[in-house]
Amino acid sequence: LTIGPRFGGAIDDSARYFKDAYDRNLTPYEFVEGMKKKGIRVPGIGHRIKRADSRDKRVELLQKFGRTHFPSVKYMEYAVQVERYTLSKANNLVLNVDGAIATLFLDLLSCSGMFTKQEIDEIVEIGYLNGLFVLSRAIGLIGHTFDQKRLKQPLYRHPWEDVLYTK
Repeated sequence: LTIGPRFGGAIDDSARYFKDAYDRNLTPYEFVEGMKKKGIRVPGIGHRIKRADSRDKRVELLQKFGRTHFPSVKYMEYAVQVERYTLSKANNLVLNVDGAIATLFLDLLSCSGMFTKQEIDEIVEIGYLNGLFVLSRAIGLIGHTFDQKRLKQPLYRHPWEDVLYTK
């Protein structure tokens, strides 16, 4: 399994950039345009398939859960404001599931009363939140294992001639 800025690593990057922008009181315009000037796509914003009129249900469910159960969702609401701005640029620049998870975890960390600001900064800086991506993949692997056992199928082996190794 690989984790990087394009796949799996967006949770960390999203948390890092959204936290920095919110904590510095940047408007959505200042945040997005500042990232654009640096040549950096806003992690947690944008999707290849989902659009403003066909949003990701996971994002909607996460937002509803946060608004219902968290004492504060300041980072998530900031992300929603950023999304409002990015949607004025293109209809696929929606808040994606990585952005929703990242900002809600920032809210969870900051409103739990269990972490100091310095500890939260460290958690975000060291890349701790990518563990959530690994967790979801581990659950999927367990599901595949159970299915193979239940269906009495052997372990899947990909044909060697289809495997490409590069340096």
